[in-house]
Amino acid sequence: MSDSFTVSLSLKNDKLLFKGSARDNDYVSMDYFPPLGDGKGYTGLELLLMSFSGCSATSIVFLLRKMGKTILGLDVESEGVKSDVLPNAFKEIVIAYKIKSKDVVGDDVIKALKLSEESVCPVWAMIKGNVKVSPSFEIIA
Repeated sequence: MSDSFTVSLSLKNDKLLFKGSARDNDYVSMDYFPPLGDGKGYTGLELLLMSFSGCSATSIVFLLRKMGKTILGLDVESEGVKSDVLPNAFKEIVIAYKIKSKDVVGDDVIKALKLSEESVCPVWAMIKGNVKVSPSFEIIA
């Protein structure tokens, strides 16, 4: 694995629509709300929230499987609560994990969340100390 990542962005209109990609993956549209943009893509904050959600979910599934647990599914809902002060960055992320498993118990998830925050999820490491993260979980058998 490389020590760095490269992404490419290109402006696609006379407002703020960008197309971005990494490696050989499909393009992602980035845009801003009208009137500055046309709302035809994700904002940077939405992508950051999605990135954190995906990174933490990936690490939780990995850690639970490493504990020998069977994961049948995982759904994540997250909300980024913005500050009222410019530049209106996230002050809190409220994230809920719905874990589908017949053998995971609450203590397993608590342990996985702690490890994810402390040593596994790099996006969590980047926002830690700047954004309060409020996780919750539900286990569905």
